[in-house]
Amino acid sequence: MVALLLEKTPAGRPNANTLRGLPPRMRVLYIATQQRTGGWLAEALAADSASQVVLEEAVGTAAGLARLRDEVYDAVLVSHEPPELDALDLIEGYRASGGDGPIVALGMQSEQEMAALCYEVGADGYICVHTTTTRNLVWVVARAVQRHQLVCENRRLSLGEQTRLQRERDEAACVLEQQRALLTVADDAGQNTPDDATPDFLPSELTAHYRELLRTYVIMGSGNLSDELQRLSKLLITAGLTARQTMQIHLHALGELVQGLGTRSARHVMTRADLLALEVLLHLADGYRRRYQERICPPVQTVLPGFE
Repeated sequence: MVALLLEKTPAGRPNANTLRGLPPRMRVLYIATQQRTGGWLAEALAADSASQVVLEEAVGTAAGLARLRDEVYDAVLVSHEPPELDALDLIEGYRASGGDGPIVALGMQSEQEMAALCYEVGADGYICVHTTTTRNLVWVVARAVQRHQLVCENRRLSLGEQTRLQRERDEAACVLEQQRALLTVADDAGQNTPDDATPDFLPSELTAHYRELLRTYVIMGSGNLSDELQRLSKLLITAGLTARQTMQIHLHALGELVQGLGTRSARHVMTRADLLALEVLLHLADGYRRRYQERICPPVQTVLPGFE
């Protein structure tokens, strides 16, 4: 009745090449019906040495789902023989309950009729027992197992990446709080400026300019921004800002940038931001030093030659 599954795979390439990519051993659960148990399938799989398939059997939907709850299998094969056993309903219920293992349906209908329906309920494949071979069945199951492994690995890596990004955000927030604490200075009324407030000692245009400069610096570094940094330091010196006030502007802009990072790394942003702050403060210190030297040692007009 399913003699085609017992056909040997036609001779082709050497066995070593044929087996490449197949797992050496798979533990598979076959969910069957009372009328057609898994003896024929076990015989067919045993006749093909491409991969060792350890086949275990459960009869009926309830028995199959109970086995899946209690044990772990590399893959699941479900016989589609409605109304006694509807593979579509079983697979849909299995997925709805949180099951994510590889699962393939076997049936008498053609793949053109059933494949799309199986995929829509969450199956990894559909095989028509009238048109397939044992080797093809082994490969379909193996591909489903490999896909499941890749999905699990991708999920694990994605979760790890999300955890890493969140940890970096927490570290960045902690560093920002510590830096703000160093700069917190009570005003004459004994009030502290909120951490997220825009510094009120500068025009909004200058704070916006610093914010854009910080964004550019994070992306490009200091290579092409040396002239911009010098012009910024002159503006800060002209406004008479101290190093503490400059850092307040910097932390305000950095806090806004970190909040809008999305999926980008906060560690890179914090590192570049620290470099920018250091470079700005160096320019600021050099500018004030030159002003101080000009004040204590003003330039002297020398006498032109011949006018002594």
